[in-house]
Amino acid sequence: MTNLKIPKSEIIVREAEEADRGESLRVETEAFERPEITELVDALLDDPSARPLLSLLAFHDGRAVGHVLFTHARLEGADRPATISLLAPLAVVPEAQKRGVGGELIRAGLEMLAERGVDLVFVLGHPSYYPRYGFRPAGVRGFEAPYPIPEQDADAWMVQAIRADAAIPARGKVVCAEAMDRPEHWRE
Repeated sequence: MTNLKIPKSEIIVREAEEADRGESLRVETEAFERPEITELVDALLDDPSARPLLSLLAFHDGRAVGHVLFTHARLEGADRPATISLLAPLAVVPEAQKRGVGGELIRAGLEMLAERGVDLVFVLGHPSYYPRYGFRPAGVRGFEAPYPIPEQDADAWMVQAIRADAAIPARGKVVCAEAMDRPEHWRE
């Protein structure tokens, strides 16, 4: 399939429902071509420790072309309480990549999470991509990932405060959902 030309005004983002699970998993499979990512998403959707979660689909011409999942996490050892989520994974089908779909999913997700009272969102991702959406290195700010991030990838572990009125903790270790709590999920 050739690359789609997608004006941002033609991207529709909405919360995924249980009936959309097959479409969400199809997008993950096409985007990553790694069954372990699709299996992780499937497991997270069923994992009670990942809730509350936010699963969003992006559509173009009625077809799902992107998916993002935000799962519940908590901070251990924080100097003050905070409500946090993890962004993982963000998937866009190959023919729709570099067309703004991922950015629309991130923006919509952060806005919805802020409305739901989430203070911080963490991501382990490409350090040249996520800063475009307000993410900054988390380790230097005192936030540890669930598993150690190698020094050469330290700036791939990022955080964003999404509520201006929140009292943000200065440190803490992120404890993620059980389905994601394995070292292999924490390598960039």
